[in-house]
Amino acid sequence: MTDSEESRGPRAKAAGKRRQLTAAAARVLHEQGVERTTIADIARAADVPAGNVYYYFKTKDELVEAALSEHATNLEALTGRLDQLADPRERLKRLVDAWVSQRDTAARYGCPTGTLAAELDKRAEGGLDLTAGRVIRQLLEWVEAQYRQIGVADPEGHALALVGAYQGMSLLSNALRDPEIMAREGARLTRELDSLG
Repeated sequence: MTDSEESRGPRAKAAGKRRQLTAAAARVLHEQGVERTTIADIARAADVPAGNVYYYFKTKDELVEAALSEHATNLEALTGRLDQLADPRERLKRLVDAWVSQRDTAARYGCPTGTLAAELDKRAEGGLDLTAGRVIRQLLEWVEAQYRQIGVADPEGHALALVGAYQGMSLLSNALRDPEIMAREGARLTRELDSLG
């Protein structure tokens, strides 16, 4: 066995453990928020000893950043699948469907990125709040590109309205613990997309 073959195993194992911790961080931070979550909570969710977390992430903020990266990766995967559809209007409708399919989770915990962005914004400027903002900007830019392809006037305004509607329905579903808000609002958004000229 060569040196590279011997070292590939431990590196792959370490990368897998890091991914496991990142996914657990994204889930636990969404469910509990940044301030309530401890490194031990994330270790427990990832089924690793708490001391091992420090090998991969030196601080809780590094875990928060990894969770935001996980949200960005999930968004890229979703928009990548949607980009396979030929019609930009259909892409947006399927995006709304994806949001609505998460209504029970949203009613319990809110939007994964939106809730983190709101919580991180209460910290000093220029930190993780900017990272959360980049994930939301990524969604806005993708939605704007779809409206641009449809040919509507003011695609940026339409993108802000659609993403704002999503954040609003997530917040209201969460605050009122009512997942049907997302179902109703999702149906309304789909009708609006169907009516675009």
